[in-house]
Amino acid sequence: MISIRRSEERGGGDYGWLNTRHTFSFDQYYDARFSNFRSLRVINEDWVAPGQGFPLHPHRDMEIITYVLEGGLKHNDSMGNGSIIRPGDGQRLSAGTGVRHSEANPSKTDPVHLLQIWIMPDRQGHEPGYEQKAFPEAEKRGKLRLIASPDGKDGSVTIHQDARLYVSLLAPGQEVKHDLGKGRYAWLQVAKGAVELNGKRLAQGDGAAVSDEGTLAIKGTDEAEVLLFDLA
Repeated sequence: MISIRRSEERGGGDYGWLNTRHTFSFDQYYDARFSNFRSLRVINEDWVAPGQGFPLHPHRDMEIITYVLEGGLKHNDSMGNGSIIRPGDGQRLSAGTGVRHSEANPSKTDPVHLLQIWIMPDRQGHEPGYEQKAFPEAEKRGKLRLIASPDGKDGSVTIHQDARLYVSLLAPGQEVKHDLGKGRYAWLQVAKGAVELNGKRLAQGDGAAVSDEGTLAIKGTDEAEVLLFDLA
């Protein structure tokens, strides 16, 4: 079964410095039908204006993945980490027992476009941690590249949950397939372009919850970038 969450149905709004869209309930936006999907708690699509950002704020007991689509995002946290996250990077912040971080657009001229993802951990009380890795375009072109997993397989960043995140770049007509194991679920998020998922058309910003499907066939209908979550 495939249940589609259309882009225009998402919450959020345009606040000048931040244009944001919430796939799941977040902050002041609440939708009882879309509070989470399995351990996937948040997918926020954000456009942050030049020189703007999120000031230092706390998190705990959440696995936070930031995936930048365009521009750069400056990260600083209370563990002493500081970096610029760029397109293609996978950044993971395990909030654990508590961490504070800030995120800002360091550019004076260009917005930054990103997805921020929250995954609920397998338990509370993990030690806070940070990891960032670059995943070259060639590794994602026409392939499903694993970028986050519970065991760090294939050089992915490590998260405290039985969940795996894949990213793929697809040209029109190009197709990738993914086999879901027994009792597994999936969420597909279209970050750019448009695709067909088992024959169902999805456009930029659309998501799809998947259950009881043995194989997923994802075919590009435009130049596309997709994120695929394989979930317990």
